[in-house]
Amino acid sequence: MTTVLWFKRDLCIYDHPALALAARDVDVVPLYVVEPEYWALPDTSGRQCAFLQESLSDLQTALQGLGSNLVIRVGDAVTVLQELYQTVKFERLVSHEETGNAWTYTRDKRVAEWARGYGIRWTELPQSGVVRRLYGRDGWAGRRNAFMTQAQKDSPKALPPCDLPSDPIPTLCAPDPCPDRQPGGRDHALSLLGGFLTERGHTYRKDMSSPLEGATACSRLSPHLALGTITIREVVQATAARQREVKGVPRNGWAGSLKSFQSRLAWRDHFMQKLEDEPALEHRCLHRAYEGMRPLEPDQSRLSAWENGETGLPFLDACMRSLRATGWLNFRMRAMVVSVASYHLWLDWRSTGPHLARMFTDYEPGIHWSQMQMQSGTTGINTPRIYNPIKQGTEQDPTGAFTRRWLPELADVPDKHLQTPWTWEGAGRLLGKTYPAPIIDVADAARTARERIFTMRRSVDQLETQRVIHKHASRKDSAGHFVNDRAPRKSRRPKPDDAQLKLDL
Repeated sequence: MTTVLWFKRDLCIYDHPALALAARDVDVVPLYVVEPEYWALPDTSGRQCAFLQESLSDLQTALQGLGSNLVIRVGDAVTVLQELYQTVKFERLVSHEETGNAWTYTRDKRVAEWARGYGIRWTELPQSGVVRRLYGRDGWAGRRNAFMTQAQKDSPKALPPCDLPSDPIPTLCAPDPCPDRQPGGRDHALSLLGGFLTERGHTYRKDMSSPLEGATACSRLSPHLALGTITIREVVQATAARQREVKGVPRNGWAGSLKSFQSRLAWRDHFMQKLEDEPALEHRCLHRAYEGMRPLEPDQSRLSAWENGETGLPFLDACMRSLRATGWLNFRMRAMVVSVASYHLWLDWRSTGPHLARMFTDYEPGIHWSQMQMQSGTTGINTPRIYNPIKQGTEQDPTGAFTRRWLPELADVPDKHLQTPWTWEGAGRLLGKTYPAPIIDVADAARTARERIFTMRRSVDQLETQRVIHKHASRKDSAGHFVNDRAPRKSRRPKPDDAQLKLDL
């Protein structure tokens, strides 16, 4: 039997259930479809495309080491499969389940319809803790944890030769300067994992909130998990092995940091599950009562100032400029930039979300859109968090090193005025000239937003709130840990997901 193994966001040959299944057949065609229409979407970018190119090249080399090759085709997925079928009358299509954006969801439905029409069996296998066709969240954690403890799938020792021609890996996106972007490919993923578990991660719990220390103390695995150059099960199990090594070693920081890291790996699947369960949340407020709370047509001057790091709020601007240059921000700063955009600037998450999606090399739709809504207060089940960018700058960048690195025009501003340069006696020769005056009054804007959001919360339909809780809220015990059983105990009832923006690990 001939099987087409369709690689999507699973670009490695290790712990790869779809590859393990396909390898049992007589002939296997490893296929990756580069889809120009996808790369023209408003949530995709050149930095993501470059990371993909590097990861595809690495996968191609790995498959050649097994005696096969990666067949790369450029075009619409259904058209590519149809043309391939004319050359190779394959009987089966094998891939992993994908929780992507609305575009990939629609594409997969089209592929499924095409496969049925030709009598081709399409087998999709899970590759994470996300569960398809889930009715409610009771018992989800147990199923997720069971997947994580299963043995990893061994890569095959060899594959049948595949001599089909392959298109070159194309460049489809416009230039996207990102000088400090992380490189793609499995070797980089393994290096990051090893370095994190043996050296960098010991201060993870303490330093992950800092925009400076977090860049080193965080694992930085998020773009690799997003494209599957390493699997989340590999990371969970490697972390568990390291936890066993450090168990009982007093006061070294490892135990707490690794526990926090495992928690965030679980939260990652939890937030992806939300999009799997309700694909419309990419475009519609999770709690329907919040539709229309903010104008869908944004204030373009505010949106542009926020995107370009020119709001006159130094710490916010530093974060946005850093993101543009690196493709990454630590989790607390991600939460803050969304919070300020949503509350202080009163911009709808559908206006700000696409920009952040493009800027993040590690863009993961399930996490991104779930968290955009959570941090903008449209889920109806989370406590609104209105971050003060001045306070965050003072607390998370106490020396000013991060702010000064990305805002060199503030070089002359004394430390005590760095986060509020308008209070400096020399502000007149700076503001409106080399650096903008603040476009809002932080305290007034926060006060207005708080009044609006809490007025809305008091008047919403509670039946709709209960619907969201049943379908999406985590089942946690009194300590905030995910629980596995299905029994609705009092201490294990659904709770709001008051977690920070966990787009990075």
